[in-house]
This record gives sequence, C-alpha cells and structure tokens, in this order.
Amino acid sequence: MKTSHVYKLTQKYIRKNLPIVIFIGIIFFVGLVVLFKLFTAQEETVYAKVKVSQGLWWASTAKPSVWLANSFEKGLIETDLTGKPIVEVMTVRSYPWWNSDQYDIYLTLKIQASKNERTNVFTFKRAPIAVGSPVDLEFPEVQVSGTVMELSENPFKENRINKTIRLQKKYADQWEADAIEIGDTYYNGVETVAEILDKKVVPSSEVYVRVGNVYPFSTEDTYQVTVTARLMVQDDNDHLIYREEQPVQLGRTLNFQTSQLVYQDYIVTAID
Repeated sequence: MKTSHVYKLTQKYIRKNLPIVIFIGIIFFVGLVVLFKLFTAQEETVYAKVKVSQGLWWASTAKPSVWLANSFEKGLIETDLTGKPIVEVMTVRSYPWWNSDQYDIYLTLKIQASKNERTNVFTFKRAPIAVGSPVDLEFPEVQVSGTVMELSENPFKENRINKTIRLQKKYADQWEADAIEIGDTYYNGVETVAEILDKKVVPSSEVYVRVGNVYPFSTEDTYQVTVTARLMVQDDNDHLIYREEQPVQLGRTLNFQTSQLVYQDYIVTAID
C-alpha cells in the first residue's frame, strides 16, 4: 500500500510540474553526455609553440616581468582533475624586451588534446586550439595565458643554425663603443644565441657642400661602429629568424642583446 501511494503521489507531482521535470531531465542528460565525453574521449599528443602573453595575440598588453620569466623551467607539468598529465613544458626560451625589465617568453609544449576526426580540429580544455588561439596554462608552480604560434602532431624539427652577421651603427656614443666586448654572449635558456666576434670603431663623419666642393668633417661625440656577431637563427624556408620572431635581412634594423649591452638600431650589412 505504501509503495502504491508513493507511486501515485509521484505521478501526481510529475503531471503538476511537468515543465520543471522535463527541464531537470534535460540538464541531467546533458551532464551524463559531458561526463561520458570527458572520460571516454580519445586524446592525442600534439606539440605547440606558445608565446606567453595576456589575451589574444593582437592585444597590446604588458609583457611578463623578470620574476615570471624565472618561474618557468623545463619539465613543468599540468594535470587534469583525475591527475593525468595534460601539458608538459619541453623548452623555455626568454629574451629581454628592449630597455625594460620585461621579457618575451616562448614555450614548447607537449599537450594532450582531443581531435575531431571530421573537422581535424583539436580541442584543449573544451576550447579549439590552433595557431593564433589563446591557451590557459595552470601549472602548480605558475599560471599564465599565452598565444599558440605553431601546432604540430609531431615533435618540431627546428633548423637552427649559426650565422656570422655584420652590423653597423653610424652614430654611436663613445660609451656605447667602449662597452662592446669581444666574446660577450647571450644565453636564452636553451642555447647561446649571440656572441660578439669583432668590432671596429671609427669617428663618424659628415660632409657639406660649399660652392661645389665637398668638405668632410669629423664629429667629436659620435662614432661609426661595425660589429661582427655570431647569431643563432632559425632557417625557415630561406627566411632567417632571430629571437623566434625577428627577421634578419640585409639593410634591415636588428636589435639584440648580450649579457653586457643592448644593441639597438644596428643595420645588417652582411650575412655570411
């Protein structure tokens, strides 16, 4: 009798609150589907190059400070709710941003992502992941966001080579010319990417024309500095890239840094 009475009350309640019951049923069904996909989704390993940043790649935001750059290291691992690793840091490369305490930080990551076989789109943390998309990283030691620069189903095969570059700055102050040290280097966390091989310093000169004659004269405060440096660049289909993003071409301004000096506004005059 009790079971029959409860059954009748349940039917009466359902008929009286049918819209609410249907709504709760839909939520329950969606929850089951989400849980099923969470625990049964087929995951694949993908590799990503990520630039640490805030928001989307085109947003003008502050770059990471030195304390954040020092927080990254190879081997950092992020896990999901079940404790399974989903992100591993393979490499960390960092470069100081000119005349500031901010850095450009580049990570190579191994990521466990789901792939839609019909669209070939990868999903990570329930969001599509592709070149240009933002990605959130939550390691126990540090939490940041970044922008995906490159994505591959196979480990990256980087063609990093050393090139001897000659650079020239026409009007440099004396202190700058004196500060250049042969043998000075910069280490980005993985490899030495810059080394000063030689320098040549001569007084800067200008010319002026008077009654058809050319008169050279020397300035007292500035010097023409020619620097020969060995730079590690990435050969990307015959395009040389320094600092992960900076093209190296004849006639183009190249900014770089060593442990002792910031080299700004130097023009590339030769590439060997």
